[in-house]
Amino acid sequence: MREEYDFSDSRPNPYIERLRKPVTMNLDIANIDYFKAESARTGVPYQVIINMYLTECREQGKHLAFA
Repeated sequence: MREEYDFSDSRPNPYIERLRKPVTMNLDIANIDYFKAESARTGVPYQVIINMYLTECREQGKHLAFA
């Protein structure tokens, strides 16, 4: 193993924005059932569908409305 390495020609990690972090959430059963039904319809895991929906909300700048 070398004592020093030269990283001057290295480039940033292109996947840094795609990192994922596991979280625990308490969700309503109706919401879980909805996304599981979408999963059965599309063949995409329901956790991925939830993440896709949250990404869409973030990208569109949606905000919660409290009545």
